[in-house]
Amino acid sequence: MQEVEKQKPKSKRFDAKEIISKMGPLLALIILIILVTALSPDFIAPTNLLNLLRQVSVNALIAFGMTFVILTGGIDLSVGSILALTGAISASLILSGMPGWFAVICGVALGAVFGCFNGALVAYGKAAAFIATLATMTIFRGATYVFTNGNPITGNKINNNFFFQLLGRGYLFGIPFPILIMLVAFIIWYVVLHKTAFGRKTYALGGNERAAFIAGVNTKKTTLLIYTISGAMAALAGIILTSRLSSAQPDAGTSYEMDAIASIVIGGTSLAGGKGRMSGTLIGALIIGTLNNGMNLLGISSFYQQIVKGIVILIAVLIDRKKEKA
Repeated sequence: MQEVEKQKPKSKRFDAKEIISKMGPLLALIILIILVTALSPDFIAPTNLLNLLRQVSVNALIAFGMTFVILTGGIDLSVGSILALTGAISASLILSGMPGWFAVICGVALGAVFGCFNGALVAYGKAAAFIATLATMTIFRGATYVFTNGNPITGNKINNNFFFQLLGRGYLFGIPFPILIMLVAFIIWYVVLHKTAFGRKTYALGGNERAAFIAGVNTKKTTLLIYTISGAMAALAGIILTSRLSSAQPDAGTSYEMDAIASIVIGGTSLAGGKGRMSGTLIGALIIGTLNNGMNLLGISSFYQQIVKGIVILIAVLIDRKKEKA
């Protein structure tokens, strides 16, 4: 009986550690908001908060898709280039006279195809995800410059297309449409990841690919679909960004993959795969967005902003490695 009584406090302490570990990103976000608000009261102005969430939406959409990839122990460095290429193609379709809804569908579908290509390289070509997506990142970026001839794609047809402009610049009940898209996407992918068989396969693949295969998971098909999701979400983010800017910039999305990865890791998803939650990714994206917005309000140079973000990412990675060893 004495041994049993001694073991109970340990169980409670373990539960407490688990709760602290899961709540860590949320606590960090709350502390960051309090700190930024204390330094710049303008931060909590409704207009600034809406602007912050609108800016976060693009990174969050990319990060939602890449969360699936990183949960498998992979990575997708091509999302920024996919964002730029699909945004340029969608804009050009509108300029050619296509309806806005059709251009959006085509852009997202192309993003899915590009993501599927990445997945095929990893699943069937047995290429390391880092190398495969590094190569396609360069290919897709080069294709964007070729397609646009290095010039922005803009015009009155883009500015006057109601559906296309709605995605990036529209409002519904006073809330910017990109925020609503982000929230809907979060709910969908949260349910898919945490409540469906596909989500369980994703975790299994990241935990132990061989064990997942023995358990009956079609690892190649699952990997293919995961990278397809990542590509489609990057394309959706690209279309929203293009709509918001009313033009497709050939260098759009440069280094966006880094912000997405940072959001995912800060949110508690392990780079080794198998551990993480979609809610953590959303919180991580909010942390990155709050950092960017807060430093802009404080007038901090963009050069120093890069240093600060790099330090935050480094701390998150070190915490991740420490958890893996524990």
